[in-house]
Amino acid sequence: MLKLKAVRPEWVTLAASVFLLTGFNFVLWQHLAEITANDGQGLAMRIAFGVMILAAFNIVLTLLAFRPVLKPALTLIFLCSAGVAYFMSQYGVLMDIGMLRNFAQTNATEVRDLLSIKLLAYILLLGVLPSWLLWKLPVNYRRWHRELLSKGLVSVASAAVIGAIALINYQGLSSLFRNHHELRLMVVPSNYIAASFGFIKEQVVTAQRPFVKIGEDAQRNPAWQTHGRKSLTVLVVGESARAENFGILGYGRDTTPKLGKEAGLIAFTDVHSCGTETAVSVPCMFSNMGRKGYNASQAKSEEGLLDVLKRAGLDVIWRDNQSGCKGTCDRVTFEDVSNLQTPGLCASSECRDEILLQGLQHFIDSLDKDTVLVLHQMGSHGPEYFKRYPKEYEHFTPVCESNALNNCSRESIINGYDNTLVYTDHVLSSLIDVLRSNQDKVDTAMLYLSDHGESLGEYNLFLHGTPYMLAPDQQKHVAMLAWFSDSYQKSFSVDTHCLQLSRDKPLSQDNLFHSMLGLLEVNSKVYDQDLDMFAGCRGAVIDGVLAK
Repeated sequence: MLKLKAVRPEWVTLAASVFLLTGFNFVLWQHLAEITANDGQGLAMRIAFGVMILAAFNIVLTLLAFRPVLKPALTLIFLCSAGVAYFMSQYGVLMDIGMLRNFAQTNATEVRDLLSIKLLAYILLLGVLPSWLLWKLPVNYRRWHRELLSKGLVSVASAAVIGAIALINYQGLSSLFRNHHELRLMVVPSNYIAASFGFIKEQVVTAQRPFVKIGEDAQRNPAWQTHGRKSLTVLVVGESARAENFGILGYGRDTTPKLGKEAGLIAFTDVHSCGTETAVSVPCMFSNMGRKGYNASQAKSEEGLLDVLKRAGLDVIWRDNQSGCKGTCDRVTFEDVSNLQTPGLCASSECRDEILLQGLQHFIDSLDKDTVLVLHQMGSHGPEYFKRYPKEYEHFTPVCESNALNNCSRESIINGYDNTLVYTDHVLSSLIDVLRSNQDKVDTAMLYLSDHGESLGEYNLFLHGTPYMLAPDQQKHVAMLAWFSDSYQKSFSVDTHCLQLSRDKPLSQDNLFHSMLGLLEVNSKVYDQDLDMFAGCRGAVIDGVLAK
């Protein structure tokens, strides 16, 4: 049996730094090749960048190079980096605190969708194998004072290398970093380590924040006294539904054949999300912070739209077929239907979105309070789009039936995604049919708003979660639809003709909080008429109070 020769820890850290830079950062190198000149100067810039990162890695690992720490730390880094490198190469994701939050809040179904033989290969070849070799390698540590001296010298030498390269290539490197902020999110493992510290800090800050109530003055407008019947307002939260692929919004394919024939349906054309992942968009759209003022820690420690509606006397229910409400429904009635065993709708611990409509007629028949019902869809969640719909809704073929999207043709990916929208079209039109059939006894309405969009290979990006500043419009431009029964229009003074004329007005998820308060005639100081997209097509609003 081959016996490995003992080596000093500084050689281990240098070798580990080289391995991290070359073995886990092929996405980074590919991107650098694309954004730098294809000549000698561009090559020199890439080499200078690489040597700086190598030296920085070496400083950090040198500080960890103590007997009880080095091998466990490197093992953990290799295993985590292997997984991160896979997702970056497979889906084009960038690793920041938002993406880490997304991973932390995913559920078992979403995890299963991401597992693959290729991921296992990455973990084994880049994580397990080098870790096994590392543990086999004997490391010859010095006495503690000499070890500290050695670490100090290595760190100083590495810092000197960084300084020298920065001085020699200052103009080119400063321009590179200034114009390409995405680079720091592409360097493995520093990207996910920095994101981890940020996420932990966010959790600590959240735990220390006092819980804040908002809209404590909320009450229903006196206009409610004129309502002759109970009302049911259904808010459907879509998933990964980008506006670009909705037939009713001008897409070349008819992905919305039923909704396109729906009389009175309003399809808003210019709506943008608060974030590019569910963990941000959902709590943000239900808060009154707006995208620019949104703070994840604050959102977890503060009431939102549903709390204000409940305080005003409305019954509020959240029915979920996904990974939860991200804290927005913690204080209202919550129904998880994602793990039911309903034949024809549920299989393999996942239910299709028609499960959200199960028992809806009975629910309406027994309705005894004015109610807001939120339906949270599985929608078009990737990467396994083919799982999101029954076979009879597979209108476009061939379809990618793998979670390794970069191994599928772009046509097959788009086909699978478009089929999810055909199924969403069916679910929403079925919902409208039920609501319409009950308008003689209940005032009914539906508002549909997707949480974020989706990338389908544009710019070599797949799925969603790209940092907002860098994300393409496909991840931010979302679908929003509205339908009101005749009786609802009369009771709540909604002018749908006016809304049709204003459907092209720029809107965002910032509008949801205030639009729902305005629509449901809830008076409160937290209401902002300027952000109420229905205000111009309803009764007059004066100083936060609706006047008919």
